[in-house]
Amino acid sequence: MDAHLSDRTRGWLRFVWDKATTADDWSSSGEPHAWWDRDSSAPMCTFPRFDLGETAYILPVLADQTPAWREVYARIADELVGRHTTFWAAADWLTLIGHDPDRDKYPPEWLGFLPERLRGHYDAPGWTGNGIDPWGLQPDPIGADGNLFFRGFFNLLLSVYRSVAGDTKWERPFDVTGYRDRRFSWTHHGIAEFLNLQWKERPQGPHCENTKIWPFCLSAAGLGLQLYDGVSGSAFHGVYDEWVEYAKKHYLVLDAKGGLQNFPFYYDPIEDEMCGFPDPMVAFAALSITPYLVPQNPEFGRFMYEEAVRKIGWNDPSKPLLSLFPDPRFLSVGLLVAQDLGDETTAKRLRQHAEEQFDPRWFGDEDDRFGWWFGLDEPWPRGQLSALQMVCEAAGPGAWSRAFREPNLDKFTQPTVEGVDYPSLAIRRAWNDPEDGVLHVGTRVGTPSRRGGTTTFRVTKLADPAAVEIHCDAELFARWRVVGEDAIEIETEIADYEFRIATRARAVRDAEESARRVTSDPSATTGEGARAYRPSPAATCGCCAAGGSA
Repeated sequence: MDAHLSDRTRGWLRFVWDKATTADDWSSSGEPHAWWDRDSSAPMCTFPRFDLGETAYILPVLADQTPAWREVYARIADELVGRHTTFWAAADWLTLIGHDPDRDKYPPEWLGFLPERLRGHYDAPGWTGNGIDPWGLQPDPIGADGNLFFRGFFNLLLSVYRSVAGDTKWERPFDVTGYRDRRFSWTHHGIAEFLNLQWKERPQGPHCENTKIWPFCLSAAGLGLQLYDGVSGSAFHGVYDEWVEYAKKHYLVLDAKGGLQNFPFYYDPIEDEMCGFPDPMVAFAALSITPYLVPQNPEFGRFMYEEAVRKIGWNDPSKPLLSLFPDPRFLSVGLLVAQDLGDETTAKRLRQHAEEQFDPRWFGDEDDRFGWWFGLDEPWPRGQLSALQMVCEAAGPGAWSRAFREPNLDKFTQPTVEGVDYPSLAIRRAWNDPEDGVLHVGTRVGTPSRRGGTTTFRVTKLADPAAVEIHCDAELFARWRVVGEDAIEIETEIADYEFRIATRARAVRDAEESARRVTSDPSATTGEGARAYRPSPAATCGCCAAGGSA
């Protein structure tokens, strides 16, 4: 393994850090900062909570790339979760009460999302309709019959936090804002359990807006349950596996050759209406769920993806690359899944399109932030769209699925980099080689104006801090000290360095194994065991010289 964060990824992380850590007011008397996206993918996603969820998608991928440095990802995820408990996170459920009084005035571009026979007297996607019969007004946005997408995406966000932070902070009771600022107490486990129990009662899937059931939202909810099972040891995800079989039987329509003929964007059980798109646009209804479906059910996910790109022609270099939908979200979704499944033909075409059409830019006072503008005349990169495209930027083949299907729990017990003066100092590489007992750490200048300044960071979870040996850019490094039973502190500069920190983890493990052999077999002999090294005070290198650089 030698994964690392690219320049663009570090630039995007810098901007996300700004968004997450800049205080703003998501209460009913306040308003989110303008950089939280509430404009993309109308009419469904024009609420700032979608920016919270999609901003988090990259975090478990990054945690897999730098498993020994996660504190920034954990802080960002924590700030995102905190905002998701507020009025503005649930603003649609708390304010869009009853039927939409303007449902006969929808713009033409919205009508394609509505069943033709119901247009003019049917609520558009995005209008939650809290209070509609037969459920009545339900003040708790999590405990409601509807609003599946709110708690489903919230559980996914909470599971992302758990997977990168490794702690149980959000397992303790916290308040969620409800109708007229009522407060409702929940825990992460309680939300996951409620999803599971409600889903068992409704094999077709709970509904989002009253009265629509969305495969897209159900698949995101399932992904959150899968990740929660992986990091907590619970067993809630089975309801999604059962729903996939239900969807194959009741929602999926195949042609005579076994190819995709129809799949609903959503299903309304009250109207008994499946809202879909005419061929080949049906491909987008199928494609939209694949980022969530592929990590959970790779076989069905691959089928839906391959049928979608075949219908659109994205996997055929002889055909022009058509988006058909003006919303660039679908191309980012296609690129993410193409990369994840190893479809390099499609991925190459979509990457080239993104570079040419999605307007990648560096920005900020020191030109150290990165994002995608999509040709929009706005002061910041569009949150939801840019976040999705950045997952494509960061995730290589299989990386997206692996983050959810095989969460790395070993990272929580291995040597870990902490106390980094971010964003002045950035981390490019941080991973443990358990075979060699070496922690690899690559630093980079995070804030250009801070270059050369002195800083420190710690390495924790060391079996024997006094036995550590450090090299910086291949030279023995002396500026470190033991600061605890399992920790050292390294003094360095804000500069581009490569540290090789011999933690002696392998030697300690070998010594323990030798001791076990002796205990079980008196005739066994021990090896040399772990040899403790102390840094040489006489050793010098560019890293050790005050103000030095690599």
